[in-house]
Amino acid sequence: MQSLNLMQSQDLAQNLAPTRAPGRALSRIGRTFGALGLGLALSVSPAVLMPLSSPAMAQAVPPSFADLVEKFSPAVVDITTSSIVAAEAGDGMQVPPGSPFEKFFKDFQGDQPPQQEEMQRSEALGSGYIISADGYVVTNNHVIEGADDITVETFGGKNYKAKLIGRDPKTDVAVLKIDATEPLPFVSFGDSDQMRVGDWVVAMGNPLGQGFSVSAGIVSARGRELSGTYDDFLQTDAAINKGNSGGPLFNVNGEVIGMNTAILSPSGGSIGIGFSMASNVVSKVVDQLKEFGETRRGWLGVRIQDVSQDVADAMGLAEAKGALVTDVPEGPGKDAGILSGDVILTFNGNEVKDSKGLVRSVADAPIGETVPVLVLREGKEVTLDVKLGRREEAEGEAQPAADKSTKPAAPQTGEMLGLTLQAVTEDMVQDLGLQPGDGGLVVTKVDVAAEAYEKGLREGDVIMEAGQQKISSLKDLESRVADAKEGGRKSILLLVRTQGDPRFVALSVE
Repeated sequence: MQSLNLMQSQDLAQNLAPTRAPGRALSRIGRTFGALGLGLALSVSPAVLMPLSSPAMAQAVPPSFADLVEKFSPAVVDITTSSIVAAEAGDGMQVPPGSPFEKFFKDFQGDQPPQQEEMQRSEALGSGYIISADGYVVTNNHVIEGADDITVETFGGKNYKAKLIGRDPKTDVAVLKIDATEPLPFVSFGDSDQMRVGDWVVAMGNPLGQGFSVSAGIVSARGRELSGTYDDFLQTDAAINKGNSGGPLFNVNGEVIGMNTAILSPSGGSIGIGFSMASNVVSKVVDQLKEFGETRRGWLGVRIQDVSQDVADAMGLAEAKGALVTDVPEGPGKDAGILSGDVILTFNGNEVKDSKGLVRSVADAPIGETVPVLVLREGKEVTLDVKLGRREEAEGEAQPAADKSTKPAAPQTGEMLGLTLQAVTEDMVQDLGLQPGDGGLVVTKVDVAAEAYEKGLREGDVIMEAGQQKISSLKDLESRVADAKEGGRKSILLLVRTQGDPRFVALSVE
């Protein structure tokens, strides 16, 4: 099994996804702790803009990046943070519990009271960039997280104490402020959406704590996702290492189009697979942190999934696009009349290609604003006006709406579509993660050779709808399957809940 690991600034690995090659690690590249040695850290910081006039540079292979480096490097900074942490084990004699020598050392030490845990100050290093003449600095959240003292060192060697303005763990972005007696050089954000695979890029920062350094490469891929809801990474082969966290990734015009964030590496060093958070994500977060000291993202209040080709076929859609609504808890979406099974086609006039794009569009929309949402419902387009809430306030509060209309049927079992099914009873509701009054068919067995198994259905899943109609008995399911066949459909769309979490699955009826 392949594993993708995210190394925290303290060098602790977190498994993100079991889908990578053995031994490979996705490493943060920012913080370096003096007390712990060089540490790995993932950097996802906002790109910064430097309003120094920069004439357009040729897109052909540049003979040198020296002019770009000379012009924009003064806005790149080193960031040192310090915090109080528990000291490592002292030099006293230690014996593992159960050791044959344990009693001897206890007798030797006598009844001495246990030593109190000592604390010490630890330092961490990262990178950042200045985005305004009055001293706003952008870096990664993980570079400054937990710090009680932050120092910014400019390219010219001047040190400033920095104040934390705001931070956003979801995008790993933090904004600092330093006070200088003179206007500071700064960089400006570019449009990361304009970057193409193959375009030249230049990374700047403080790798391995060695001081200012530059590397060049190309955009290797776009739209990479690692683990976050708002991920939109540019992949690059420009050398990025520990300590580069929070540093800028420039295009050839000297605009920040990414923030150096992570590397995929078996050893923690650069192997040419680095990730920089796109500037179009970073810049929006920076603007909110500067204005409010926190993020204020829009909230639609629906659960969604992508429209895959088999789901599109089951719903009779011409194209596999849009965002399919799987659940509508209490919130703005329900208030506006959005229903489970709706396919969201446009949001605020912009086409919705997939669920990820919808999430970003909603997050960028102003809270409290009423926006038009075009949905496809039973083959017809319906426009609904939704007044957006705030995600930060609603997150974790919304609960699945209970449907009191469907009464659980009497217990019965049967087999269909490679599944052994039983009607949900009142005694099962809580264990299955359902709401009181919910009906449906619970899966008690799955044929491993069936399509249902390949699509991820397992024992304990509950089929709530078939053909976008509620079901509470095997007879209901048989009727929906017959309707699909008579309608010339090759598959039927099922709404499945796993411990309360909904998703749509299309199964063949042929």
